[in-house]
Amino acid sequence: MPDSPDLDPPIESNPASVRHWWTGPLAPFQVRSFRYQWPSDTLVSWAFEMENLILGWFILTETGSVAYLTIYGALIFVGTLLAPFSGVLGDRIGRKQTLCLTRLLLLLFATTVMILALLDLLRPFYVFIIAFLIGLVRPSDQVMRNALIGDTMSSDKLTSALGLARMTMDSARIFGSLAGSTLFALLGIGPAYIGIVVCYLACFLLTFGIAHVPIASGPAQAGTEVRGFVARQWRDLRDGLSYAWTAPSVTGLMLLACLLNFCAFPISHQLMPYVAKDIYHLDATGLGHLVSCFSVGALIGSLIMTFGRGERLSARFMLINVVLWYLVIIVFAYTETKMDGMIVLFFMGIIHNLGMVSLSVVLLRGVEARFRARVMGIRMLVVYGLPLGLLLAGFMIERIGYPATATIYAIFGIAVVTFIGYHWRRTLWFQRM
Repeated sequence: MPDSPDLDPPIESNPASVRHWWTGPLAPFQVRSFRYQWPSDTLVSWAFEMENLILGWFILTETGSVAYLTIYGALIFVGTLLAPFSGVLGDRIGRKQTLCLTRLLLLLFATTVMILALLDLLRPFYVFIIAFLIGLVRPSDQVMRNALIGDTMSSDKLTSALGLARMTMDSARIFGSLAGSTLFALLGIGPAYIGIVVCYLACFLLTFGIAHVPIASGPAQAGTEVRGFVARQWRDLRDGLSYAWTAPSVTGLMLLACLLNFCAFPISHQLMPYVAKDIYHLDATGLGHLVSCFSVGALIGSLIMTFGRGERLSARFMLINVVLWYLVIIVFAYTETKMDGMIVLFFMGIIHNLGMVSLSVVLLRGVEARFRARVMGIRMLVVYGLPLGLLLAGFMIERIGYPATATIYAIFGIAVVTFIGYHWRRTLWFQRM
């Protein structure tokens, strides 16, 4: 890790002060940059969750169509195609500068929605446009967060830092969804969006405290150098795609990640407003309760993986939990009351994070070090399975209903997971984490 004036000196250089620092899972807070990045990331995750819930509920209530809700959800992910190239921008102008730029844009988008809502001018068409713009920016924000953690953390703190970063998203789905739904139900969309704008503004200001890590390669000085740099980026991306396609364990894991985005996340995440409104007949506050129950379970799942000595587990553990996730989706599809749904969602959240965290660990440990960054960037492209699955689910729900659609998705998912586990059994079923 490069030296930077924004970083604290190594804690080992001052043994007398060790007792004053957090240790164990909280060791990353020894780094000054992380003490700014973690609350900043937490606030932006809260804003994301509040925004998704409020705008999704607005679209559903204004149009009365689950198809329009799925279109909104798909637009949020449209910018993922740019995610592998956002690292190029970070390399050229700096990770901190890129993160500041993305969060400034998110602040401007949220302010626009707030003003339109307060003036009673907000319409579904405008929300679709804003969702498209947000979808172009959000994936880059996630890429820069992880890159900055890698830049500022020593190897002994990296795992804890990534675990804490995961908890920012889990906490957002618990508290962000409750805050968003409560504000929306009590005050309406305009005043509720004031809270979102405040979160974006605070996270933008905190971003200035993150370390500026010097860029390894300076700016290009001539047109030929620019062309050479662009050519290198395309070549590296092509090599990463080739590796991901030919390495057996990586190929299987990429297909598994794509499958989950196609036929698990749409049912357990993006369609929750439809379940709350049309299945359980709840308001926005009830929707917040459902999302929070899932997220409490997810947070417990993260804690189990963090403190439960998950290094002893095999990739078999990952595959088993993915199958269990699909089975719980079937159970959830046939619940008819809010209380039953909340209980099922709680256990679904636990199983979800056991599967997803173990998937990330198996992938990171199964990739050659020289391809690791490129493969993780390429992995973000599999999220395109989500909008495809979401649009298909919206079409199917309007014709055969939610329970039948969720059941078909889950059975298809179990079948493909079984195929992946069998086809790559030598590299996945027996692989150690």
